[in-house]
Amino acid sequence: MVLPGITQIREAIDLELLKFTRARSSELREIDSHLAPVAEALSEFITDGGKRFRPIFAYLGYLGAGSTPNQSALTACAALELVHVCALIHDDVMDGSDSRRNKPALHKQFEELHKMNGYKGDKEKFGVAAAILLGDLALSWSDQMISESGIASQDSSRAAPLFHEMRAELMAGQYLDVLEGSIGEFNLERSRKIARFKSGKYSIERPLQFGAALANDDRELRKVFSDYGLPLGEAFQLRDDILGVFGDSAVTGKPSGDDIREGKRTVLMALTSSRLSAADHLKLVEALGNSNLDNFQVAQIQQLVKDCGALAECEELIEDLLQQALNSLKHPSLDKDVADHLRGMAIAATNRKS
Repeated sequence: MVLPGITQIREAIDLELLKFTRARSSELREIDSHLAPVAEALSEFITDGGKRFRPIFAYLGYLGAGSTPNQSALTACAALELVHVCALIHDDVMDGSDSRRNKPALHKQFEELHKMNGYKGDKEKFGVAAAILLGDLALSWSDQMISESGIASQDSSRAAPLFHEMRAELMAGQYLDVLEGSIGEFNLERSRKIARFKSGKYSIERPLQFGAALANDDRELRKVFSDYGLPLGEAFQLRDDILGVFGDSAVTGKPSGDDIREGKRTVLMALTSSRLSAADHLKLVEALGNSNLDNFQVAQIQQLVKDCGALAECEELIEDLLQQALNSLKHPSLDKDVADHLRGMAIAATNRKS
């Protein structure tokens, strides 16, 4: 089998998302002309950028299960990006983030629409309501894209439980993340669980297993994908945690130190908390969740994280988890070319800048 390259897979996924989104957007506009901004905003959000990690991992799971490249399977795998879109839109609402990919977040875009058109009522409530509905629509579209992919019914039925479980785990992780901020404590064990469920499992393990299930019912291979996906998924989220504090806004598309202003109780913050003096710990607690922090105050917290050794410890944890994932790829049941692709994807997921 000639395996397509990662770039080739990503471009094919982009094309499937573009075709699907154009068709759905046209349907929205036919319902009512007032839905044109909804169609335009969601279509742009879906098709403008994105690493496509989840559909790529899903398609590699499909190919890794011994299947040959297949257009219907590719389309079904591309649908996982729409679950991610839902999560991003809702995440920005829950976190109160004003930007995404160097553009206004969707709830801010619809605030502006409310203002420009002179609508009555609260523009912020309108923006939040619109963003929630757009996220729900993206989640609905993920089901539709799979059902219209052309994949055989027995294959989609075999993969469906994993798809549903992935989405339930994502929502569970998101709730635990919101709850952790309300509890207001630092707990490394809970933070690592949130990292696994909020992002790790739905980003890597479940997509791989979903793709494999589209191909066959090989439970041994699904176990291999768990051994690879669980540690890598956690490492993926830990990299997100670091970028949320130290990321370059020009690259991440979000303000540097955004996680500090949003009060995220991440693994990085838990590691930091355990290493600080009482005085510095108080500074950290007072800074987390303060949306009015200026750049100088953010830089002070960034320096605390570095100086106490928490950043270095988090980097070491990422490296340990990465090595666990890479070691799992030595399993004899895994195609060598697919294993090579997964090795490259693991390095890309943990060394990214955005």
